[in-house]
Amino acid sequence: MVKETYMTNADSKVKITQVRSIIKCKQYQKDTIHALGLGRPNYAAVHTLNPQIQGMINVVKHLVKVESI
Repeated sequence: MVKETYMTNADSKVKITQVRSIIKCKQYQKDTIHALGLGRPNYAAVHTLNPQIQGMINVVKHLVKVESI
């Protein structure tokens, strides 16, 4: 398993794109997707990277694609 690390500057931003559906996912994963501002495949949101967002990304890493901006 490869652990991805992202720059953790105060100004680092990430673009999170949902690539898979949340059908048949556990409820806590669905809640995390909604908390990230996503909801359907190909929806994207830009967030400032902090420990809370990084934890959310780790929970749903199989459903999203993350790009540094």
